[in-house]
Amino acid sequence: MYRRAFLNAATAAGAALTAPSATQRRLGSADVDRMNAKLAAVVAMDNKYGGTRELQQHAAALATETVELQNSHAASTRIRSELYGVAAAFTASAMWAAVDGRRLDEAEPYLDRAVTLAGLANNRYILFRVWGHAGIMYRHLGRPADAIRAAEVARSQSITRNDPLYASLALARLATFHADAGDVRSSLRAIGLAQASYDRADRAKHRPPWMGFYDQAELDSLSTFALLRLRKWEDAERTAYRCLAGLRPDLERNRALTYANLAHAQLGQGDIEPAIAAARTVAPGMARHGRVGMLLDSFTTQLTAVAPRSPETVAWQEHRRAAA
Repeated sequence: MYRRAFLNAATAAGAALTAPSATQRRLGSADVDRMNAKLAAVVAMDNKYGGTRELQQHAAALATETVELQNSHAASTRIRSELYGVAAAFTASAMWAAVDGRRLDEAEPYLDRAVTLAGLANNRYILFRVWGHAGIMYRHLGRPADAIRAAEVARSQSITRNDPLYASLALARLATFHADAGDVRSSLRAIGLAQASYDRADRAKHRPPWMGFYDQAELDSLSTFALLRLRKWEDAERTAYRCLAGLRPDLERNRALTYANLAHAQLGQGDIEPAIAAARTVAPGMARHGRVGMLLDSFTTQLTAVAPRSPETVAWQEHRRAAA
């Protein structure tokens, strides 16, 4: 289903703009707009379905297409800078799709390429995005110090001083990395600063399409991840419910992640039946998704340790095997 939806969205995005002819020698704003429309389609599909392998490969191919376009046409310095920025954004999308799908060995090679292209573009917005994704990649690779440093580099970009929304996102991610490192004080402080920055931000301000996912629900989602790592179960449950209440209906992957996190928060309090009910809310297709599947596997392990002979545990184990 997501493949058909992705192809339809990508086709619709490109149809409104005319592709350059084979004989065109100079690139212009129309070419930048055309590639940005394709980028918007990639972002939309990631928001809806998460990091599928198909999306990863398509984003990487579009990055190559954007770079090759420059090598076969003349362009002004401004147009080249903008196209390098789009190529960097496609590469960052490919990296994120690999991270989100838990294909971490495939994710890391995209990092150097994305940083290089963003540097050629001299685009601090893309650098912010790239280092934000890198922090999450390092987190899943079990490298908490690298994750914290990547988040700090993202936070050091000048855009975080000019726009509190970027500062909020960088701080929310930093909170999860401090929690991984066991630094309770720094994690909770970062959550508070992230909320304060978000409250100051002008949400109506124009920003790149890849920033469109960040809202109060996403801030609550990241806070839930941090609170779970800190074993603050009641706070995590409350924040997860608040995330679900504000989550946009099109963000299917994020909804699945939040229900999986809610299940962990409830299990941490010994509430086995509500925890299993929350875990069962995850749609079967999403239950096999990289990060969602990892959370549900961890939930199964913890549930089995807490109540190995419970009929609810046995039923959940059978449900999980059937969904595999």
